[in-house]
Amino acid sequence: MSNATLDKERLLHRPLTPAEAELARAAQRCLMATLDHSRAAAITVESDDGVTPAISVPPAALRLIADLLGALSEGKPVALMPARQELTTVEAANLLNVSRPFLIKEIEAGRLPHRMVGTHRRIAFEDLQRYREKTMAQRHQALQAMADDLREQGLNY
Repeated sequence: MSNATLDKERLLHRPLTPAEAELARAAQRCLMATLDHSRAAAITVESDDGVTPAISVPPAALRLIADLLGALSEGKPVALMPARQELTTVEAANLLNVSRPFLIKEIEAGRLPHRMVGTHRRIAFEDLQRYREKTMAQRHQALQAMADDLREQGLNY
């Protein structure tokens, strides 16, 4: 996937229906049970129809698929991209659900690492994930502090 085609709509999967979520959970359990009891270098996946050819899949890829199924069955949004992917500021802002000017301010303040490619900024996906986790933790701490203050004042929120 190239940076040019990377956008929020293609990265975020729609939530599964309850029936799809149950099917995903069952598939995840079956995959994990198979992987937990196998030391094979590859696992063959076959179709019931007898027409579709069987494929051999490395166990590491099946673990990734099992993790994906688990996340989807829990209603979590999923983004698939290479770990070393670099994003433009527009793509990074879309993933964070913030404006591009806000993202630029965060970069210029030194809170989000980047590198320059000519006159353009590029943000490593790994750095963006760390930034997201850090800001989410800060928000959680701030909300917890506000809730604690309200509790001390006798307002139980």
